[in-house]
Formats: sequence, structure tokens, C-alpha cells
Amino acid sequence: KQKTVRVLKSWKLSTMKLKRFLLRYFPPGIILEYESNGAIKQKTVDLLDLTNDTDVEVMIEEIVAKEPLITDSKRPHVRKLLHKLVEKQMADEQQQFHLFKILRAHILPLTNCAFNKSGDRFITGSYDRTCKVWNTTTGEELLTLEGHKNVVYAIAFNNPYGDKIITGSFDKTCKVWDAKTGELLHTLKGHATEIVCLSFNPQGDVIATGSMDNTAKLWSTKTGDELCTLLGHTAEIVSLSFSQGGDKLITGSFDHTTKLWDVKSGRCLHTFQGHRGEISSCQFDFEGARCITGSIDRSCKVWDVRTGMCLNTLRGHNDEILDVSFNSTGSRLVTASADGTARVYNAATGACVSILVGHEGEISKVQFSPEGSRLITASSDKTCRLWSADSGECLQILEGHMDEIFSCAFNYEGDTVITGSKDNTCRIWKA
Repeated sequence: KQKTVRVLKSWKLSTMKLKRFLLRYFPPGIILEYESNGAIKQKTVDLLDLTNDTDVEVMIEEIVAKEPLITDSKRPHVRKLLHKLVEKQMADEQQQFHLFKILRAHILPLTNCAFNKSGDRFITGSYDRTCKVWNTTTGEELLTLEGHKNVVYAIAFNNPYGDKIITGSFDKTCKVWDAKTGELLHTLKGHATEIVCLSFNPQGDVIATGSMDNTAKLWSTKTGDELCTLLGHTAEIVSLSFSQGGDKLITGSFDHTTKLWDVKSGRCLHTFQGHRGEISSCQFDFEGARCITGSIDRSCKVWDVRTGMCLNTLRGHNDEILDVSFNSTGSRLVTASADGTARVYNAATGACVSILVGHEGEISKVQFSPEGSRLITASSDKTCRLWSADSGECLQILEGHMDEIFSCAFNYEGDTVITGSKDNTCRIWKA
């Protein structure tokens, strides 16, 4: 058997030549760039179980045994890469954030804010019908994207590339923009009412929009053409999420259900039923095997994407769940509620890891830090809080906004936070 494995490995290597290693910090992984029949290709070795307690030598053995491109001569290099990844998974809980800049971003309240992957740019949407692009390092306004005839509600970069922006508006359209020049590339028309959620797929070539007209639509980024309309919900679609592979999409609706769609055909694969109230938020895990749904029925459900079965119902909140999110590896999830608390759960077992208590108002947004050891929460009590995911201890309160905070985000490195508030300002906080 071992001889056969060696022969197969050497045959594969004769047709494939490793060119270089690339690191993916969050979630941890090594990307192999190789040449095959004259073409440059990539494959990823996911290391989702890697932590600061990982036995690196054991992991090297596993990688070399499984991956034909990584030969014995590459062991020292792989060892270096693994130690670098382990280092990145460690966060300093003593790290404090300070207010770096207050941006009086818009003349009317903000709706959303989002980083590009590198974190050197972020965008803000507003009731003033514009989206603005900002330099995170200087706080300088770079671009104003004008053209919508109503509120700009949902916004996103095409991460990891960051060269395009989409804006979804109450004017029923979505616009595609060049993130560098601000040029309008396409206006996506077809929805009958307001667009309230949107996303690029991770590959950046498909855009999904969700609307109050009970439909979601898929569009070509390149041409702006509608690819298909996803029909089946009987109430507003308020949340959507692509799988990491980009081949599946989930849509969460006020009809109490979440639907799983095949992106290529537009066919509904499953309807996740069981909630007794409107869905507020839904998300895929990194591997695309599970997804989560949060509802105003005060529960969060974990679903098996392949079978459509409910794996777990997570209870404990005594008011509506407003946001749900996985950490970068999918090992944990968090729920944020109108009861002013957030709860961290083990995604596999459903066990509650910690409860984040301290806000004096509802929490509308929650996000794990890139390495997953900390979280931030945005609240109507005018503060954003930083928490330990393990203990639930509040590590810092980011204070200063004069009104409700509805949006907060970490950058990819985890050393910058942005908060958006109804006080018409956006604040940049740096570690």
C-alpha cells in the first residue's frame, strides 16, 4: 500500500510543480501555487483546527502524508509557515483600542459601514443617498458615490479583491462601482421594492441582492446582467449569505424560513423551517457544511446544509435575536439580542461558552475578531464593547458616540475597528 502511495505521489509530482507557498491567516491555511501542464493553479490546505496549542510536528506529518506537492525537502519551510500561523492565532487580551478619528461622514444618518480585506479602505452608506469611500490610515474621504434616488442601505466590497463596491438602495436598484475611481459600472434594475441586503460571492463574479419584494436576484458582476430570480419566499428577504465556494446561497426571510439555493441553476435545494418568527440574520460557516439562522422567536438554529435538517436549536435569550455570526473557522458562533446580551456557543455541540452581559440597550451587530478570541458588539446604548470570547469578560468600552451604534467591524488584521452611529458619525478606533 505504501509503495502504491509513493508511486502515485511521484506520478502526480511529475505533472505538477510547486512554485510557491502563500499564507492565509484567518482562517488558518496554506495556499499552494503550482504549475500543471503549463498553467499556474492554486490549491488550499485548510488548517481549521490549528491553535496556539497545536503540535506543529504532528501537523507537518499529516500535511506531508496527504499532500503530494509537499515533499520531505519542504518540511523546514512548512514548519516556519506553521509557526507563523500559530503566532497569528494568538491575541493579546490586554490590547486596548483608542479613538483615532471621528468622521462626520454624512449629512443624514448612516446605514452601514464595511472594510475592504486589507483594511486600508472602508465605506459608509447613508440616508443622504450616497456611499463614501474612506482611507482608514488618514481618515481622509476618497470618493463620494452619487446616483441613487433614495437611501443607500446595503453596501459591500468584492473582498478579497477590493476593486469593486456594490450599493443597494431603497430606490429598488443596486449599483456596481469601481472602488479606485468611483466610476459607475452598472445599475442593476429589476426589483419591485427596496433592496435591503446584498453580497458578492467570494469569487467576485456574482452579486446577490435581497429585497422587500420577497425575491432575491443573482447578477453578473462583469456585465450587470440578471442571471436569475430566486422565487419562493412569501415575505421580505432581509439577510443572505454565499458559501465560501460560491456555489450556494442562503436567504433569510420574514416568512419565518431560510432557503438554500444552487447558484448556477437558481434552484431551491432546501427550505429550513422551524422558526416561529421572522428571520433576522443568516450565515454559512467557512466549510459550507452548516449554516445558522437567528430569529425574532429568540432562538438560533444550526442547520445541516446537505440534508436540510436542524442540528441544534440554541435558546437562552429573552428577546429577539438581531444578529448571528460564525468565527472564521466555524468552530464557534455568536448571537446578539434585543435583550442587551450576546451568547457564544460551540458550533458543533451547541454548548454555551460564554454570555456577554453589560450593555444597557439592544445589540444590533456582533462580530468575532479575525483570530476568534475576542468579539465586538454595537448597541443602542451608544457604546461598542470589546469582549473575551472564552470568559465573556468585557475588555473595553468604546464610548463617545452621541446616539445608537448600529454597525461595527474589525479589519482583517484585527487592529482597527470602525463604528457607525445614528449621530451621523463614523469612528475609527486603533489598537
